[in-house]
Amino acid sequence: MGRVVSVHEYELRPGVEPADFERALGDAERRGLFDLPGLSEHHFLRGLKGARRGGYAAVWIFESREAWEKLWGPPGAPLPPSHYPPKWQVWENEILAPMLSQDPDTIRFTSYEEVRH
Repeated sequence: MGRVVSVHEYELRPGVEPADFERALGDAERRGLFDLPGLSEHHFLRGLKGARRGGYAAVWIFESREAWEKLWGPPGAPLPPSHYPPKWQVWENEILAPMLSQDPDTIRFTSYEEVRH
């Protein structure tokens, strides 16, 4: 099986300054909130050109589909937020929720499985 790559798009709540959001990302990093089993890389991005210019996104790279499913459940039966890893619950509820225009669990996202050829 290939890796799983999830892309999350973040819409900031009106009045949230980009610098505040970026500072919160750094704080979450320092707190180790992204030290999850099977998460091999993550990247935070700010749109440079196109439809998401100035918008924020994150790319989460998991070592395998098995590792991804252990954290979030299979695609047809995802785990409820109450079963997410404790660090992820802090990330979503304490860091993201106050800054986003919608509930963190309802953001636009896509998870991709790497194609091996």
